[in-house]
Amino acid sequence: MSADTPRSTFRLRPSEQRALLFLGDMLMASLALVAGIYFWAEGDAFLDFGWEFFQVRVPWWFYGIPLLWPIFLVDIYELHRAASWRKTLNSVLMAAIVGFLLYSVVYFSFDGAINRRGFFGFLVAVYPLTLFWRWLYIRLYTNPSFMRRMLIVGAGNNGKTLVRMYREITPPPFVLVGFIDDDPQKQGKFIEKVRVIGDSSQLMHLVDELNITDLIVSISGEMKGTTFQTLLDAREHGTEITRMPIMYEELLGRVPIHHLESDWVIRNFVDETRSSGFYEIAKRALDILGAVVGMFIFLVMLPFVGLATLIDSGWPIFYSQERLGKGGSEFMMIKFRTMRQDAEKEGQAQMAGERDPRITRVGNFLRVTRLDEFPQFWNVLRGEMSLVGPRAEREQWVATFQREIPFYRARLLVKPGITGWAQINYGYAATVEDTGVKLEYDLYYIKHRSLLMDIMILLRTVNTVLRGKGR
Repeated sequence: MSADTPRSTFRLRPSEQRALLFLGDMLMASLALVAGIYFWAEGDAFLDFGWEFFQVRVPWWFYGIPLLWPIFLVDIYELHRAASWRKTLNSVLMAAIVGFLLYSVVYFSFDGAINRRGFFGFLVAVYPLTLFWRWLYIRLYTNPSFMRRMLIVGAGNNGKTLVRMYREITPPPFVLVGFIDDDPQKQGKFIEKVRVIGDSSQLMHLVDELNITDLIVSISGEMKGTTFQTLLDAREHGTEITRMPIMYEELLGRVPIHHLESDWVIRNFVDETRSSGFYEIAKRALDILGAVVGMFIFLVMLPFVGLATLIDSGWPIFYSQERLGKGGSEFMMIKFRTMRQDAEKEGQAQMAGERDPRITRVGNFLRVTRLDEFPQFWNVLRGEMSLVGPRAEREQWVATFQREIPFYRARLLVKPGITGWAQINYGYAATVEDTGVKLEYDLYYIKHRSLLMDIMILLRTVNTVLRGKGR
């Protein structure tokens, strides 16, 4: 592209894309609400579809139905999922099914609480409308003309990791144009199949010539003064500048623990994770509310789960074990037993695998549906755990992992949770490498945690359980 090529104003940042997705979903849901009310009116023998019908028949709360739709779609506000048509189709279909189930429960539990025709019309209309909008989004924002164009400044280990990460995401989140590096031996060569197209002295020219919208700085160690000044010039020119760890977080929802300096926890983590008093109070209130509801469900299911466990593998029904909480404090965590009684017969701690032969038949069902977690609501009520947080771990595993994985003990800065960012994004951690990946998710959560993020994780957990993908 030439320097005269205009930069597209439609190349949105990830946060802006999520906002656009939400607004589009709300618009489609609002149109579906109108369609539902029209279908409702068509079945009314006394009033025509018009202003009088809205005044006489439609209760005020009915207009809040569109607000529920984005909640059902929470799983596809992650941009890599939103850009996949297959995942979009599955998620929208699941959202429609959940909507029908919720409608059925409310309708048959509260006779006449919701007009059957109106809500049915909404659900029938919102499914194709949302699919049309999401298809349009995918067509537009996976088109190279609307995607951000990026250069990576620095072709060292950080840059290589960024490219490998980029290639794992389908469809690609941006157009990767090439590397910039001042090492003469790298000029013109391909690193991870991406070409080094120049050095920092050519940066401004390349930004204009190639219509670059973003520069990702992946230089480890000290930066040359001339390179720093060139980056400032590019920023003044309107080009976005992002450091490699931030781009890693933005695209994967993880913190790159193997590409951070040793004092990162102090400089960029501890200071940034000082949560407000309001958040701590609101989080505790949410924990108590969730724990009360969870304990009620637990007491209802206890006779059935207990009987099934006794028939399948005998006594005991529950499994308790010492775990580490916030600040390394010990507490006794309670779960439904899902493994054989001799799962650790030699007294050696063993990591659970995805197809662990120690898991019983009933235990497998409890794990898939996450019903085995319900006794932990007692731990939440006692203040030892939270609804959302890193997985509670055993002391011996913490001692082992903190020797092998950078920043592992930083996960103890917050209370452990029944569910968490790592649990909904990653499966079993059967190896040290897997545990490192889950730690990256945990540290991302601790750094970015908020009440909105907690609620989103809870909603995605419900979605995971309904899909039968819990572990």
